[in-house]
Amino acid sequence: MIMTIEKAAFGAGCFWGVEAAFRQVRGVLSTQVGYMGGGVPHPTYEKVCTGATGHAEAVEVTFNPTEVTYETLLDLFWRIHDPTQLNRQGPDTGTNYRSVIFYHTPQQKAAAEASRDRINQSGRYRKPVVTEIVPASTFWRAEEYHQQYFEKRGGGRCQL
Repeated sequence: MIMTIEKAAFGAGCFWGVEAAFRQVRGVLSTQVGYMGGGVPHPTYEKVCTGATGHAEAVEVTFNPTEVTYETLLDLFWRIHDPTQLNRQGPDTGTNYRSVIFYHTPQQKAAAEASRDRINQSGRYRKPVVTEIVPASTFWRAEEYHQQYFEKRGGGRCQL
């Protein structure tokens, strides 16, 4: 039997906590943190933090869609951050911390837009959702010390 594998990518503030949340989902095969959405090749954490690269801190999720749907991943994305904060999450500010869904297929785009519309219409937030929904571009893997950060450091979470 051949396993189907798909990728999803999300930015929701500090990538450490975002990655930790997605790693808990059954059907997620792997995660990695990195940078996406900017125009500078081979970005480093230090450069991305300046805001000059255009990249967001992002998590690339590799998943088996027969075990977990893209819509389930979207539901988690909306729960783990405040999508009404423009270019920030909690104390972290800058375009690198923006709320963004990077879609890989037209089906992912449609699902992301539909889920954003449902969140906006739900009344859950007083302010409108500012999450960008944009095509996935090159994913630049972050430095190794950022990968599975909380697992390496014995727990913790990002401040929201």
